[in-house]
Amino acid sequence: MSLESFQLNGKNALVTGSRRGLGAAIAVALAEAGANVGCHGRDPNPGATCDAISAMGRKTFYFSGDLADPNTCTGLFEKTIAEFGSIDILVNNAGTIRRAPAAEYPMEFWDELIAVNLTSAFRLSQLAGRHMLQRRLGGKIVNIASVLSFQGGVFVSAYTAAKGGIAQLTKALANEWAAHGINVNAIAPGYMATDNTTALRSDAVRNRQLLERIPAGRWGEPKDIAGAALYLCSSASDYVHGHVLAVDGGWLGR
Repeated sequence: MSLESFQLNGKNALVTGSRRGLGAAIAVALAEAGANVGCHGRDPNPGATCDAISAMGRKTFYFSGDLADPNTCTGLFEKTIAEFGSIDILVNNAGTIRRAPAAEYPMEFWDELIAVNLTSAFRLSQLAGRHMLQRRLGGKIVNIASVLSFQGGVFVSAYTAAKGGIAQLTKALANEWAAHGINVNAIAPGYMATDNTTALRSDAVRNRQLLERIPAGRWGEPKDIAGAALYLCSSASDYVHGHVLAVDGGWLGR
């Protein structure tokens, strides 16, 4: 195997939730490898991700919308096809989190998290998968799971349920599409320094407890996810199907 197997020249990718955080790091990494990358976020302001991609000479666009709305999924997919002509790579990264004790967890929180973190990933995978099946050229779908796909967490019942669902959805889609050259895999980040963990990192006691539990001794950074994403989006992973790759500083092995 050569480094050429990690190249994405001529590939068209879509990364949800790529205005900042993990999604931005993934989108930029794919562009660095040669892909055109469509970006998405809830904020109407596109941020810096598209500028970074354009500076590399790749095609890009920004589409804003709330993925809790099914119409956003359809619009985002159609925008990708209109801009690029096809989609070879889909990264379902967009997600949100809301914390509350399970006995008091508001149903509106539950509905929102399942819609954004799980249902939108299925809908976009369905749209992209159908497109890939029709083209008969294969493709790559990468879902962003979590270490809570394996563990229960505390005060995050909806998030845990959604991320557990992402892990199983990944396997289910791989079972159906692997024979057609479509790789469906997932990345399970550990405790990452992003907006979703601001509350944890701001709690001195909880922050210390988490760092003591992470063998690597630090919070993960968005750049720590980029290499795993590039691998799963490239031909280097052509025989990897239905796998959930933990990028967690050793958390799950502790």
